[in-house]
Amino acid sequence: MSENPQKVLHSGSNATVGQARTQSRALKDERLARPSPRSVGRPGPGSADGTASALRPAGPPSPRSKKTKPAAQYDRFIPNRSAMDMASSQFNIARADSDIPLDGASIAYQEEVARACGVSINKRILKFKEEAPTSEKDDLRQVYSRPALKSSAPTGAKRRILNTPERVLDAPDLVDDYYLNLLDWSLGNTLAIGLDQSVYLWNATTGDVNSLCQLEGEAYIASVKWTADGTYLAIGTSEGDVQIWDAESQSKIRTMAGHQARVGVMSWERHVLSSGCQDGSIWNHDVRIANHKTAELIAHSSEVCGLTWRSDGALLASGGNDNLVNIWDARSAVPKFTKTQHTAAVRALAWSPWQLNLLASGGGSYDRHVHFWNTTTTARLNSIDTGSQVTSIQWSSEYRELATSHGFPHNHLALWSYPALTKIVDIPAHDTRVLHTAMSPDGQTIATAACDESLKFWRIFETRSKCGKGSKATSSVAAAASGAGVGTGASAAGILDMSRPSHIR
Repeated sequence: MSENPQKVLHSGSNATVGQARTQSRALKDERLARPSPRSVGRPGPGSADGTASALRPAGPPSPRSKKTKPAAQYDRFIPNRSAMDMASSQFNIARADSDIPLDGASIAYQEEVARACGVSINKRILKFKEEAPTSEKDDLRQVYSRPALKSSAPTGAKRRILNTPERVLDAPDLVDDYYLNLLDWSLGNTLAIGLDQSVYLWNATTGDVNSLCQLEGEAYIASVKWTADGTYLAIGTSEGDVQIWDAESQSKIRTMAGHQARVGVMSWERHVLSSGCQDGSIWNHDVRIANHKTAELIAHSSEVCGLTWRSDGALLASGGNDNLVNIWDARSAVPKFTKTQHTAAVRALAWSPWQLNLLASGGGSYDRHVHFWNTTTTARLNSIDTGSQVTSIQWSSEYRELATSHGFPHNHLALWSYPALTKIVDIPAHDTRVLHTAMSPDGQTIATAACDESLKFWRIFETRSKCGKGSKATSSVAAAASGAGVGTGASAAGILDMSRPSHIR
């Protein structure tokens, strides 16, 4: 040991240097592994660089550290969790993880509540939207490309509107005058038509034709009108007389004179017959008494060519060549109100059968409009520009529709829906203007007469219960004898059997 003291000293020095290097390396590694003061907090007491605080054993966090805002967490499915009830969600997740079985009473109660609410016990009730379709469900392209379900109504119930007449009869010597009313169809299924000086009755059930009367001299038939029950026929003449005829016995009951000009239009209200004259006057006749004239209504300055009582007998509508529409109260000789919107003669007047206070009126060649009036409020509800002279209006009792007949320039029948007032179909009716129309007693067929001396029958308002079957009136028309005609020149050649046309559904 004493033999070589320098060697010993040298070895000791080397050990001291090695230990120093080892301690220095350990301190460097410890410094690198130590967290920064920003992430740990302020240094503890007695330590300048935070070493003591970093090496201190872990304990409960200080109150200041609890206030530190937690780092934001994001979910790619739910970007914003502020709208969610996290406490409730965590509670439900904890319940779902627990395997606490329910007793039989709880399960039965849940099933009973679900059954009462009409939901499945294992299905979510409240959700933001429907679930996305899975591969087990139908392909959406196939689902939405499927054809619509067919109507459950039988095919035989489809309504058909023929564009050619069911039957055509001769009507020779029909006077071509817009202001006359020469056609009417009775409740007994008998059609009356005035041809020059004669009135003919055609029974649509049997096809029999009878000449009821014939005027003498220069007089001609100006109007015809059946009573409501079809028992009596009123005939207005060009001489100003009104005749009452019994259709069954074909005898004249009485003549009521007094008008100073022709009687071109008439309308019945039970035992009261109203007649419109060329001089603009309207008379009410009580056919039960000798002094038949009970009232004279003066408001038109020109010929009265339209006249019709409402079904309840409370109001009378009149139209004249002075372009006026007057509404009369049955208890007054002064018009309830007057409408001046038409710019031509008003002959076409018709009360709606399913709305008591609805009146339709149609104007002549320089007007061509159909106006609809509320007779309670006196307001005009709507109008149609038909494009042709309006000669008559027929409401349907089966459908919310009306048919209008027209003169120049188209000479056709038009079918309209109500209240939409859209045109359903146009039917080319005659070669010349359609002067007169009459509705069959069953409301399905319209008869039209024109100055081309033809009488045609159109099945337009076929009933829903008999779609695909002929109506009573049209069946009677089709069953008429081949020799049945209207007029003195009627013959087998006067009846044209039209081929059945294509129909409009």
